[in-house]
Amino acid sequence: MFEECLYFNSNALARTVTRIWTEAYRQFDLSPPHAFLLRAVLAKPGQLPCELADELNLTRSTISRFLDSLEKRHYLIRRATESDGRERQIYPTDKAKKIHTQLNDIGKKLTQRMRNIVGKNELSELVSQIREVKKSIDVK
Repeated sequence: MFEECLYFNSNALARTVTRIWTEAYRQFDLSPPHAFLLRAVLAKPGQLPCELADELNLTRSTISRFLDSLEKRHYLIRRATESDGRERQIYPTDKAKKIHTQLNDIGKKLTQRMRNIVGKNELSELVSQIREVKKSIDVK
């Protein structure tokens, strides 16, 4: 009945993937989006919230809520920029730095797990197609 429905099938896939990623990051008490945000900050400390929103394709308000949560758990700190005291750059704390390698390893293991299930080339092609479809829909 819904074989060609983009909404139904993309959401069904998203729920399945979310369960797998949620379980993987549970040991750090992080949801997948929180883990991705933390990984982005660890990879490039000093980003502005708007830069993180663009990179993670999330709204600024969602990024703010995630930053609040991660800051309360002592994973991140916000510092005023030198050029504008109202702007805040985001930096990882020592607590975040201690789990940096583990978070990246989880990401690598999840990618490898999906490659084993779907196939390396097939996974790359699928992700590429999903990104292109999203980009096309966003333009409309």
